[in-house]
Amino acid sequence: MKLLRYGPVGNERPGALDAQGCMRDLSLLVPDFTPEWMAPQKLAALAAVDLQRMPLVPDGVRLGAPVAGIRQFVAIGLNYRLHAQEAGLEIPGEPVVFSKAITCISGPDDDVLLPPGSVATDWEVELGFVMGRTCSNVSEAEALGFVAGYCLANDVSERDWQMKRNGQWIKGKSYPGFGPIGPWLVTADEIPDPQNIPLELKVNGVVRQSSSTADMIFPVAHIVSYLSRFMTLLPGDLVITGTPAGVGLGMKPPQFLKAGDVMQLSAGVLGTQTQRVV
Repeated sequence: MKLLRYGPVGNERPGALDAQGCMRDLSLLVPDFTPEWMAPQKLAALAAVDLQRMPLVPDGVRLGAPVAGIRQFVAIGLNYRLHAQEAGLEIPGEPVVFSKAITCISGPDDDVLLPPGSVATDWEVELGFVMGRTCSNVSEAEALGFVAGYCLANDVSERDWQMKRNGQWIKGKSYPGFGPIGPWLVTADEIPDPQNIPLELKVNGVVRQSSSTADMIFPVAHIVSYLSRFMTLLPGDLVITGTPAGVGLGMKPPQFLKAGDVMQLSAGVLGTQTQRVV
């Protein structure tokens, strides 16, 4: 299934995409897609719903992040070889882990607001996944069984804050709106191999990033297992898995976002995003 949430900020309703690509309202069946609805049994029940009998969602409605009530937002850095090279950094021997504030999460097509004084706000197309079960000390072989589904993400980053403000990366990763997620969450049963998803990002119509999750240094199964050694992952937790080469920081000279720019992201079955910078 492709699960989504639609409506005004703070008042989103649950829905799903039917086989014809039409959005259907599920609010008669589900209060919201909160963490408990990521459990395998709940997702199986949703999969049995005849979406053709559910009300249509009006065209043009705003989409929110596809999961509500996310408690932990974890990110992986330098997870594509060419991206590490363009950043002038060594290929990591194990995953680079940082956090984004949950307050930066936004809808897939919401505007991205430049922070006051920003001089280096950058783009990063990424594969995200959402946990379906509590996960601690799991093996790589069993790791994907704990994933509820996958989504497209933009890890918007203020590079000066990330690298020059004497602190952890979270400073440059967490401004409100720096975490566009969606348009939907594709349940894991529809993506048996998360290492075969195309990723593309355009700025003002020009392709800046074009790659595939096949090029990840540490695949999703490894990331889940690795994180579970250091922390307990909870249902509904969001993890984004790194970005390929082509970010503004890696250009010569570096090129960053300015007001009026438009970012367009795509990831095959995971859908598309469009954000205007304001």
